[in-house]
Formats: sequence, structure tokens, C-alpha cells
Amino acid sequence: MNREKESNFASAVFYLHNNEGQITPFLERVWAELEQHFKQFEIIAVNDASQDGSVEEIRRFMAQKDRAMPLTIVNMSLYQGVELCMNAGLDLSIGDFIFEFDSLSLCYPEGQIFDAYRNALTGYDIVSVRPRRGRSLTSRLFYGIFNRSSGSNYKIGTDIFRVLSRRALNRVHAISATPAYRKAAYAASGLKLCAIELPSSAGADANQPLRFSLAMNSLVLYTDVGYRVCAGISLLMLLCTLAELVYTLVIFLGGGHPIEGWTTTMLVLSVGFFGVFLILSLVLKYLSLVVDLIFRQQKYLVEGIEKL
Repeated sequence: MNREKESNFASAVFYLHNNEGQITPFLERVWAELEQHFKQFEIIAVNDASQDGSVEEIRRFMAQKDRAMPLTIVNMSLYQGVELCMNAGLDLSIGDFIFEFDSLSLCYPEGQIFDAYRNALTGYDIVSVRPRRGRSLTSRLFYGIFNRSSGSNYKIGTDIFRVLSRRALNRVHAISATPAYRKAAYAASGLKLCAIELPSSAGADANQPLRFSLAMNSLVLYTDVGYRVCAGISLLMLLCTLAELVYTLVIFLGGGHPIEGWTTTMLVLSVGFFGVFLILSLVLKYLSLVVDLIFRQQKYLVEGIEKL
């Protein structure tokens, strides 16, 4: 029985960086699902300065199709990482619903792409498909800290792919033209979200080269971890100061005659300045991010756009 195709326009944006061996099966899967279920759709490949034959594989795949595929290749000027590249692809998308593929992993069953879309139609602006297991220790640590500190009821995790409505994309871009971390921005958007967990392991992490920097920026921007650290350091320094005061009073009132100690003085000064400089480092991190967000609204560089 033929099912009537969806009238909503669908966009599929995926990140590409030296994926010559994965691109063909990935396109086969995505193309088949979109062509089967949607009247109108587009595919946007964001090529992050690939140095292998990834783009040639896309052209070869396109040449074998009987009908023209609505596919666009965005060639970045230089390697810029998954977040900036996906922002560039999302800016070009025109779909009512947008599928985001940060990696080309196919660790999900056929039909899952459309199943995620159907979940979105039930009232969710953002639907994430994620593995039930397979996260590394560092990922569990980061997501644990982030979810406890973000204040959001929605818990982020390692996503395989996600689908979001045009309203969600517009809401996030109204807050920040170039979100530093899309998952965190979606969680902070105030819109309704859900996560579909699959009994599979996660695919390759496209953010691996930028994981530490991205984690630090996300914790500073979307949680109160920085404030808590600063407050904790300040409290610790206050306790150290009070302890030193009590110690001084006990020696003085007890009638002792301690030798004026250079070691003790330098210890107190060292600990104190350590706390001050650590707090200043966190403040500088905040200021640098604020400057980036205000004065560098569009940080990605596009070399050219190829329509196939």
C-alpha cells in the first residue's frame, strides 16, 4: 500500500571530512528514506576541507542516479570543525524540518530517520536519536557535569543524529547567530525536546579534535559551572584567611614569641595569589567568549557552493 508523501519540505545537512569510504552507503540510506517519504527535500553536504576523494565519491554517486538529486556541497575554505561547518549548512537549509548528521555512522536501523520525524510531528521541536550505551568515560563526565549545572529539564547526550523544526532553528539563531554548541543551544531554547535511545553503540565522534575546547566553551556559556568554581575558590580563600587569623590570635594571646617566618608568609601569599589568578583566568574566559559572540557573529569561512 502506497503511503502519501509528506508535504513538509525536509532538509538533510551532514558533515563531511575525509569520509571517502562512508559517503556512498550514507547517501544511499538518506536518499532512499527522504525520497520515499517526502514530496520535496534537499541534501546539503558540508565539506570541511577534505583531503581524500569524498567529494568525488558524491559526484560519482550523483552520476549514477536516474533523476537529479537536490544536493548541495558547501566547500569550506579551511578545516573549521563540525560545529562551525554544520552552522554553515543549517544557514543554507530551507526545510520545514531539518535532519542533522554530525557523522556518517549508520548504527541505526532503516526507517529510523522517518521515525524520528514522526516523533517530531507529535509536538516535539527537537528529536535526538542516541545510543543507549557506548559513551566514553570523558563523555559521561562532561554530560554529567553539564546536565547537573545547566538548569534544563532536557538532558543532552551523545547523539547519532537529530531532527529539528524550522521554529527551533529560528529560536536558536535569534539567541545566537552562530551557536558555540548546538546541542546545548537546543536544550536552552525552551522548546519541547525528546530523545530516542537505541540499543546500539555510538559512532565516531566528529567533535573529537575539538572536544576539550568545545566542552570548556559549552560549560561556560550554557551552565553555571564557572560561577560555582569562582564562588568555591573565593570561599576557600576566605576560610584560609580566617584560619590564618585564628592562628595568629592564638599565638599572640598565648604569649608565644615565634620567629617571623619568611616561609609562612610566602605560603600565604602564594596560595592567595594562586586563587586570584585562577579566578582571573575564568573571568578572562568569559570575556573572550562574550567578545567572540558579539563581534564575530559569523565565524565560518566558505570557499564555494556547488549545486548538483
